[in-house]
Amino acid sequence: MNGSQVTIDHVSKRFGDFVALDDINFVIKPGEFFSLLGPSGCGKTTLLRIIAGFEFPDDGVVLFDDQNIIPLQPNKRQSNTVFQNYALFPHLSVYENVAFPLRLKKLDKATIDEKVRHYLHLVQLDQHMFKKPNQLSGGQRQRVAIARALINEPKVLLLDEPLSALDAKLRANLLIDLDALHDKIGITFIYVTHDQSEALAVSDRIAVMNSGHVLQVGTPFEIYESPATQFVAQFIGETNLFESTVVKCEDPLPGTADYNVTLNTPALGMQAQLTGETAATREEDKNILVTDYEHTDEGQKVAFTIRPEKIRITLEEPKFAGRKDINVFKGVVEEPIYTGFQSKFYVRLENGTIVKVFKQHTNYLDDGPEIAWKDTVYISWAANDGYIVEDIHK
Repeated sequence: MNGSQVTIDHVSKRFGDFVALDDINFVIKPGEFFSLLGPSGCGKTTLLRIIAGFEFPDDGVVLFDDQNIIPLQPNKRQSNTVFQNYALFPHLSVYENVAFPLRLKKLDKATIDEKVRHYLHLVQLDQHMFKKPNQLSGGQRQRVAIARALINEPKVLLLDEPLSALDAKLRANLLIDLDALHDKIGITFIYVTHDQSEALAVSDRIAVMNSGHVLQVGTPFEIYESPATQFVAQFIGETNLFESTVVKCEDPLPGTADYNVTLNTPALGMQAQLTGETAATREEDKNILVTDYEHTDEGQKVAFTIRPEKIRITLEEPKFAGRKDINVFKGVVEEPIYTGFQSKFYVRLENGTIVKVFKQHTNYLDDGPEIAWKDTVYISWAANDGYIVEDIHK
């Protein structure tokens, strides 16, 4: 079974004066696990409903491969939808729920039986086929809904926040199963979610949406490490984000691709005054260093982002043997939070700004002295661990 390419071509949708989708354009590759990610009201479910045929766009078209599917009724499109609320028939068994689409097609009994058993095996429900939905767990009911959607052998499977009604642990387990199922059957999955951890875990690519716009399309790595806007940087994971002005942009050294950029970032204040063989002295300690893959102009207003897990936190003054690419600040721990696999620290710098720092726990004995509330600490990061968001107004 192969998936279709799905092309969203200049799609817009309005509900009265409210613009739900504003000129959306992107292409989903055949067989791709593609997620539409964004907060409530961003337009992701509206777009999914347009692809499914439950809504019609005011402008634009949707193509499956080269066919415009907008004029087609939902049951005539090569797609099926899995809903958040399962939409199972409570009076029918698991077997009959999954068989229902084939009975509508009046297929023979042997064919129906073969296909139902095949798809129930795919979703690991062989032992539950004669139970009623109310005898199943939430995760099992969702698997029934997935099997019923797949039995028509669609080219595109649409999933509208299918795991949001489940508890966290069950959701994580079913997400793994869903990813494995996608690998087995090879059709195109379009997955709607507001949960960025879900999207990062299973997607080949992600479209991040807000206020009816697609802000960025990319792989999970690209979305997380190279956010296109402030919104994407803040919505995907946790980060520290500061408004900055470009002071200087040096061209890449031979054999490298990154520009060396000096930023004036008032919120970070002055860098720590260090002694001995530590970070090299700079002309302006209030500036920070960052590398960027694009040229930026002197005086350009940008946003600078640094992920909390990329920042090192120490009780002792760090020593970097004269390296010029390290940013170092001194502060006090305002709030330490132990979460098991890591500790989160909210560090107040000398100018009052709070910076989030995450410290992963690897080996307890190797973690060094315990950092506690009100400790004076140093935080540091390398220039290439930060990232510049080009347009501060997006």
